[in-house]
Amino acid sequence: MKVFFLAFLLLSVIPATAYAGTPGEVMIGSYLREATLKGLNRKTRQFSDFKGKPLIINVWASWCGPCRSEMASLERLAQRYNGKQFNVIGISTDDYQHAAERLIKQSGISFENFLDSKLLLENMLGANTIPLTILVDADGRVLDKIRGAYEWDTPKTIEAIEQTFHIKLTQQKK
Repeated sequence: MKVFFLAFLLLSVIPATAYAGTPGEVMIGSYLREATLKGLNRKTRQFSDFKGKPLIINVWASWCGPCRSEMASLERLAQRYNGKQFNVIGISTDDYQHAAERLIKQSGISFENFLDSKLLLENMLGANTIPLTILVDADGRVLDKIRGAYEWDTPKTIEAIEQTFHIKLTQQKK
C-alpha cells in the first residue's frame, strides 16, 4: 500500500511542478512590470522605453545550443522590422557578462541585448526553460510566450507575428 501511495504522490506532483511558473512571473494577459535592463551591446534601459510599439523579447544564454541556433533568424527579423513595426530585444541569463558579450560579437547581433544575472527578469518573464520568446503589445501586455528555438524570419512565423500583434508587416525581400 505504501508503494502505491508513493507512486500516486509522485505522479500527481511531477506534472504540476513541470509546468509551474517562476516566482513573480507575469502571465499571458498581464502587463510587464517596470524593470531596469542592463545593456550588453547598448545602453541600460527600462521596459517602459519600449512602449508604443509591439515588442519581441528573446530570453537566451550563451551556453544554450538552441538559443544560439535561433540567433541568426532573430537578427534577420530585427534587420527587417526592428524599430519600424515592432522592436526586438534579447535578455541573456548568463552569469558572466563577458560570455554573453562574446556571443553577441561572434554572432554579429545588432539588436539590443541586456543582461539578467540576478534572475529578476528571468523570473518575471517565466523563463524556467530557454530559449523563451515573449510577444508583448504596444501597451506592455504579454500576448504570448513561445518556448523553444524557431526560425523567426520564415513566412509562416512572420504571419504568426502579424496575427498576434494584429498588424500587417511589409514583406521585404531578404
